[in-house]
Order: sequence, then C-alpha cells, then structure tokens
Amino acid sequence: MKTSNVLVLISVLLFINVSTEWPTHTVCKEDNLEIYYKSCDPQQDFAFSIDRCSDVATHTFNIRAALVLRHSIKELYVKIDLIINGKTVLTYSETLCEPGHSKLIFCGKQKGEHLYYEGPVTLGIQEIPQGDYTVSAKLTNEDGVTVACADFTVKNYLEYY
Repeated sequence: MKTSNVLVLISVLLFINVSTEWPTHTVCKEDNLEIYYKSCDPQQDFAFSIDRCSDVATHTFNIRAALVLRHSIKELYVKIDLIINGKTVLTYSETLCEPGHSKLIFCGKQKGEHLYYEGPVTLGIQEIPQGDYTVSAKLTNEDGVTVACADFTVKNYLEYY
C-alpha cells in the first residue's frame, strides 16, 4: 500500500513539473469582442481584468492587474508585438522605469512585493484593429529578466462609425 501511495505522489509531482503552461483566462467576451490572455512566463501567472468589454472601444477603460514580483524593478522595459497569422507585423517598445524618470507608481518595487494596479488605461490608437490576432506583451527589468509576460488573443468584430 505504501509503495502505491509513493508512486502516485511521484506521478503527481512529475506532472506538475512537466506542465509549465498556464491556463487561458477570459478578459471579456461580448457579441463582437473577445479578449483572452495566457501568461507566457513559465514560472508565474498573474491576474488581469477590465470592467466592461464594450469600454475597450472608447480607448480609455479601467483595468485591474496583480502579481507578486519575482524580481526587483529598478528599470522596467515593455515590448509589445502585434502578431497576425503567426507573423509579427508591428513592434513597440518603451522604457517605463529608469533612475530619475519613472512613468509608473510601482517603479522601485522589490522582489516579493505585490504589484497591483487598478485604474484607467488609454490606448494610443483610434480604433482597435478588426479580426483575430495576438498581442504579445513582455516586461523585463534592468537585468533582462522577465517581470511579466502575456499573450492576448483578440477577436474584434466591432463596427466603428
């Protein structure tokens, strides 16, 4: 009996170590707009939500995001890729935190601290592109280590007038 319990325990532990893919989370799902995300960091998932799916079309909407920092943030960089049919068609990168110049309230947070943001986000585009595509976002610190990473799947069939 003890041998079978040990084998079951080993099997469970091996399965947990082999499975490094996080589940796909639904951000919003309405008639003409669906947004999903999955963490692309094999060591950490995170929480992300928006108030209402329909608010995304207004270009300013409220979000909530949370994670526990595995690495300190002295400097923080973001890289965002727009991927259509498996090909990157647009890349955007920006420095978000650097000594003496911080654009975000959580710049300077230390490893182990909780990072939580609740508030408005404004998109710098007039319309969200229609169709099915992926937006890949990666935050790295001054050491090039991933702080957070996510692939957002967007299915947008909203009509803009």
